[in-house]
Amino acid sequence: MTEAPSIVLAGLGGYGMIYLAALLDQPAGRRFRFVAGVDPQPQNCARLPELQARRVPIYRSLQQFYRAGHADLAVLSSPIHRHCLQTCLALSQGSHVLCEKPAAATVQDVDRMIRARERAGKRVAIGYQWSFSTPIQRLKQDILAGHFGAPRRLRSLCLWPRDEVYYHRNHWAGRQRDARGAWVLDSPANNAMAHDLHNMLFVLGPRVDASAQPVDIAAELYRANEIENFDTAALRVHTDSGAEILFYGSHAIAEESGPEFCFEFERATITYTTGRAPIVARLSDGSSRHYGGPNDEPQVTKLWTCLARVADGGTIPCGLEAARAQTVCANGAQDSAGAPTDFPREQVRVKGEPPQRLVWVAGLAEALRQCYAAGVLPSEAGLSWARAGRPVDLHAYRYFPGGRHGQRGAALSS
Repeated sequence: MTEAPSIVLAGLGGYGMIYLAALLDQPAGRRFRFVAGVDPQPQNCARLPELQARRVPIYRSLQQFYRAGHADLAVLSSPIHRHCLQTCLALSQGSHVLCEKPAAATVQDVDRMIRARERAGKRVAIGYQWSFSTPIQRLKQDILAGHFGAPRRLRSLCLWPRDEVYYHRNHWAGRQRDARGAWVLDSPANNAMAHDLHNMLFVLGPRVDASAQPVDIAAELYRANEIENFDTAALRVHTDSGAEILFYGSHAIAEESGPEFCFEFERATITYTTGRAPIVARLSDGSSRHYGGPNDEPQVTKLWTCLARVADGGTIPCGLEAARAQTVCANGAQDSAGAPTDFPREQVRVKGEPPQRLVWVAGLAEALRQCYAAGVLPSEAGLSWARAGRPVDLHAYRYFPGGRHGQRGAALSS
């Protein structure tokens, strides 16, 4: 029998805890060897005593690990601005990679990762778990088969409050750049809600492992929290198939809602609301198709899928090319809007006490929900605080900021 594939996990806190639990709890029938963990501050890992008891080596950096060992699969649950460097390093050391979303902070970093993958001859998956889920895969197969006709308009809304703990949990949350000047571009559209933007592009992709290509974007980016980047976004994207994509998301609201989506096709409307109903396609002939919910399966399905594909060489649903479309949109959005627009102070509210205060904007949730229902951006709805972004051409977008190397986009706050 061939030896079980070896795994190194970079990032033992935050989202990495989900991967760590899967690796330590080892569900029946999963063959792998957990050969090392990597974290610059391993003392913060809640399961460190268990790792030590099992004699799983812990390294402070991925470079340190590769000087001592090897892994067939590197699972990277690290900050956004480290995705590119860690992926390229792992590939250069002969590892396949499962990297958390988004693929990277900038499109030029994603392209660098693609080149590194090609040189190494290895596989790279990006951890958008919905793309690995059976319901989304089944829905995409039906879209590809033409059951719903041409796509017209896809909308997604996500309202997730995030308090001071969220923005103070590390040194890069809510930042455009880290302390060394590297792009981070942390935001709802490029972190917590990146799934929802990516999913609309992914389901329209021309293959099971591809996304639709965005061709232009207009973005409105707003801020209530005292952060460098934005906490609220409204985006309009057009794809190469002619479909319109609308994304609405905010952390500056008082009550959680979503994500939910409504996908309009020539002969069907497909809807989903988290926790209320499965994905349902209602066709114009009166029939319907039910797919289940994209959160019905464990998030670590993507890990087991990657292990299987490393072994059999099969198709990885979401790789670098599929994830690249979201990065292009996230970068283009910053170019479109420029510096985030601050909400009027008279509308900003604070709930709770330090260190768990929540900053939220009165009337914002209702305004975004109305925009979502009407398919308009806040500036088009005539909201007094709204500011339209400039249109940005994404056809040949290869460099952030500005789209092409050497060309600057809209000014960003420093």
